[in-house]
Order: sequence, then C-alpha cells, then structure tokens
Amino acid sequence: MVDAHQTFVIVGGGLAGAKAAETLRAEGFTGRVILICDERDHPYERPPLSKGFLLGKEERDSVFVHEPAWYAQAQIELHLGQPAVRLDPEAKTVRLGDGTLIAYDKLLLATGAEPRRLDIPGTGLAGVHHLRRLAHAERLRGVLASLGRDNGHLVIAGAGWIGLEVAAAARSYGAEVTVVEAAPTPLHGILGPELGGLFTELHRAHGVRFHFGARFTEIVGQDGMVLAVRTDDGEEHPAHDVLAAIGAAPRTALAEQAGLDLADPEAGGGVAVDATLRTSDPYIYAAGDVAAADHPLLDTRLRVEHWANALNGGPAAARAMLGQDISYDRVPYFFSDQYDVGMEYSGYAPPGSYAQVVCRGDVAKREFIAFWLGEDGRLLAGMNVNVWDVAETIQQLIRGGVRLEPGELADPEVPLTSLLP
Repeated sequence: MVDAHQTFVIVGGGLAGAKAAETLRAEGFTGRVILICDERDHPYERPPLSKGFLLGKEERDSVFVHEPAWYAQAQIELHLGQPAVRLDPEAKTVRLGDGTLIAYDKLLLATGAEPRRLDIPGTGLAGVHHLRRLAHAERLRGVLASLGRDNGHLVIAGAGWIGLEVAAAARSYGAEVTVVEAAPTPLHGILGPELGGLFTELHRAHGVRFHFGARFTEIVGQDGMVLAVRTDDGEEHPAHDVLAAIGAAPRTALAEQAGLDLADPEAGGGVAVDATLRTSDPYIYAAGDVAAADHPLLDTRLRVEHWANALNGGPAAARAMLGQDISYDRVPYFFSDQYDVGMEYSGYAPPGSYAQVVCRGDVAKREFIAFWLGEDGRLLAGMNVNVWDVAETIQQLIRGGVRLEPGELADPEVPLTSLLP
C-alpha cells in the first residue's frame, strides 16, 4: 500500500503529466504529488494548437486540461516555469532550474517531445516558426491572419500531420501556401503510397502547392525577414514566413543524464519502458511522447506521439506507480481535421509491414474506411475518413487478430461488427 508519507513527482506539464496527477488522486493516493512544468502555462492539450485554436475557432482557455484552481483543490503542488535539470536516481532527487532539490519515492517522466530543427542557413530569421507549444500557436495564429490579409506566402517544410493541418489553417485565413516534402506523397511513412495521394488532392483542391522530392537548403532573408526558400533541386520559393514541420524528437536529456536505458534512435528513440511503463530504474516511470514501450499486443517497442497515448498513458503509469497490475496495450489512435475532412486512424502499419490496403466506401468522395492487412490476413490498422462511430470496432478487429477476407472488408453491406471474433 502507498501511504501519505510518500512523494510522487511528475516531470512534464503536458496532458500525460496532468492526467497522471489526476489519476493518483482519483485512485486514493494521499501522499504528496508534485508536478514540474517547464512552461509558465498550466498543463494544456496540444491538438487544438494545430486545429481549433489555430483556426481561431477556440479560445485560449479551452486548451487547458484543468482549470487553474483545480490543482490546489486536488492538492497538486505545481512548479510552473521551472525545468528539471538533473535527475539523481541513486539519491532519488530531481533538481530544478532555480536550484530547488526535490526528493521523491517514485517519479514519472512525461517530458514529451520537441520540434526537430532545420539545420540550414537562415533559421534565425524572424519569420521562421515551429509549432509545439501554446506560445508557438498564439504567434502562428497572428502570422496566418496577417498573411491572409496581405496575400502573404507561407512555405512549410514537411507534409506530416502538423504540416498539413497548418496548411489547411493557413488557407482558411487566405494565405498562399507551398509545402515542400522529401517523400513522393504527404504522410508517406504513415499511410504509404496508396493513400498519401488522397491528401495531395485534398490540399490542391484548396489551393495548396506541393513540391515533392525536395528538401530545404537555405532560407533567404533581408533585414532579418524571410524572402524565399531554396531547395536541393535548385528551386526557389517566395516566402514571407516559414514553418518547420519535420517531426519531433523525444526529450530524453534528463533520462540520459540519469543513466536510464534509451530506445534505439533509429527506431524513434525515447525512454525505454516495459509494459507497465517502468524504466530501467524500478522507481522511475515514463509516459506520453517520451516513452518507448514494450507493446504486448503489437509485440514491438513503440513510441507514439499522439494525443490518445498521453491521455491514456499518463493514467496507466500512475496506476503502475501505485502498485496496480498494469499492462499498457492500447491500440495506437490519432485523428486529424483538414478542411471538410475528418479522419481517425487506429493501429500500426509501418511501411513494409502490410500486404495490401482494402477500401470500403467512396474514396473519391472522401467517405470511406481503409484497412491495412498483413500477409496472414490480420488487420494491422484502419482509417475511417468522414465515416463515424467505427473506430472502436476497428480497434476490436485489430485486437481480435483473426484472418479477414478482403472482399468482406470492402463490402459495405457486411457490417464490420459481424467480422468480430
């Protein structure tokens, strides 16, 4: 049993950390709960930063996980604007940027990820942006509105989820948009060549220009302002602002300094944890974007950067810290909204892992479900596009692990629930 004399420390003030703190109290933990946030804002959710908030449809207060008063009511001790700079597993202490030393009985690393940076000339210009934090989104929202008013041009490096969602937001403001992507289609490493082109067509229909098979080599400026972007195929794209959306890297510096086991950087990196989300130190756990977990269902080590993983992983880690029997095996899930297209993706089907993609519905009208099948006919992943209330069934089919017939998956007359084992 965990008693009132123990101190649980959570390093990281995002969704995973906030939900872990909430869960500790909900499960009856009466000891000290200390939440360390390197940002001055209270913990908030990130999806609105590239969706509703960036579009101007949601207000700033809507992004926060809890109202500020909740933390005091739940007796959660907050350290805002204070990064953790040193973790000592032997002494079981964590040191903050202002020198404060905090002792812990158990600790959760929920340090998240940070945007990958462009390593080219010109990144110090005023019009170069990243999108990860609330402050980034506030700045970018103003930039997009200004570009829209002035017929300005935004050039985006990367056609992943963030790049595409910002492209959609920029077009909604009226800005000109060019997306530069090294792969042959958007989302190539996630959706593969079969469905990446769907998003090319969607964005082109809304006026976005794509430049595939190229990378930034230089951001050209004058008097501190962006003028253009040059790519490695000799092209030059006029620009007033630039967004680097080339992925995120797990924030593992604290774990590495503490000597914790890390996952292979070639496989996504992160802090290595087992199925209980415990690290190589028995008193330290990790959850959210930074955790590379042994996944019991998928039989692989997996690091997932999406909202649902933070939402569910934080509470799972909290329960494990309390000594509960936890095996974190959630089916990976994420969602996106771009223009009039909404989609949900469940599962894990990296390039080379699947044998075929089967579609049910009308792909041309963007109302369909796509299924990624393995060599043995098992469902690896499913994506529903403008088709709703099926994500849970798709996840059940993935969990079922049974062989599925492509013809039945493609036939809208066959209820998906009838294929469940």
